[in-house]
Amino acid sequence: MKTDILFRPFNHPKLQLPNRIAMAPMTRQFSPQGIPDFEVRDYYRRRAEGEVGLIITEGTTVPHRAASSHVKIPKFHDESLEGWASVVEAVHAAGSKIAPQLWHVGVIRKPGQGPYPDYPTVSPSGYLRPEKKVVEPLSTAEIDQIIDAFTQSAANAKQLGFDALELHGAHGYLIDNFFWEGTNVREDKYGGSLIKRTRFAVDILESIRAEIGEDFPIILRFSQWKQQDYGAKLARTAEELAQFLAPLSEAGVDIFHCSTRRFWEPEFDGSPLNLAGWVKQITGKPTISVGSVGLSEEFIATYQEGTAEVAGIEELLARMAADEFDLIAVGRALLANPDWPKVIRMGDIDKLQTFNKEQLAELI
Repeated sequence: MKTDILFRPFNHPKLQLPNRIAMAPMTRQFSPQGIPDFEVRDYYRRRAEGEVGLIITEGTTVPHRAASSHVKIPKFHDESLEGWASVVEAVHAAGSKIAPQLWHVGVIRKPGQGPYPDYPTVSPSGYLRPEKKVVEPLSTAEIDQIIDAFTQSAANAKQLGFDALELHGAHGYLIDNFFWEGTNVREDKYGGSLIKRTRFAVDILESIRAEIGEDFPIILRFSQWKQQDYGAKLARTAEELAQFLAPLSEAGVDIFHCSTRRFWEPEFDGSPLNLAGWVKQITGKPTISVGSVGLSEEFIATYQEGTAEVAGIEELLARMAADEFDLIAVGRALLANPDWPKVIRMGDIDKLQTFNKEQLAELI
């Protein structure tokens, strides 16, 4: 296989990378009291030494009391920042770039979870999923506080020397709670049509841009599917997708990270393009694709009963050669193989280890 296509430099006016391989953000609970320690530093350093072009960290929580669902999920504020500074230094020394993923878990947080167990979980309309209301809707005052929290964390990212930042707007977490009609039935400026439901994310983006300036790159991760509904669709057609993307692109997104469970699956009937391919075509902006790269089974099958057919590396190379998307994010394959890019570049595919969830604690 000619894998050279993966190792072309990525040259964006705001972000230059040595290759087209990103480390996908993967939630971990290895930061005591939310503070990343030397083990977290070394975890990212090993992937940088393995020639990952861009590391996107696990979800890190913004300074809002309902943002986290576990005391060992890393924070991105206050006393955690010293640990993140150490991570940045180690990754840069190994030759990679790094972006924190800024996160608020929203309604996925169950009552009693996280460092503030008595604080109520938050949601735009109080819904966990369609027709299941579990909490009271967010007030506009608290929405403003959360926007400020994202902005503060974005400023922290720039100050610490990160190369970009990613907003987690996927998978049924808070920003996605606003995107999805199943969890957003508000009647104010934050609810209504598909375009109006982007308002919360737009306000976050505009606030961040005003704080950090135009030159610092912002990545937005979004998905059609939700933890609450794997078959959910924000946009059912390419036309709806264009409506959804326009305000986000205009507000300051530089790169769209398009989360799918299988990167090879077409997003809409009548075209082989996956979600990242459609987003690139519609916006003209770079995209990151992701979904079961280098695995023997897709994401959900790993953690539930059942298996699924998985495309090989040849499919990935063919799509990248066609310029369908710009970067590919690799997740669990990088847990099992910290040097996955190096092994692929050297052509030693047979040396790759298969990801095994039973060995997860050993794969860090």
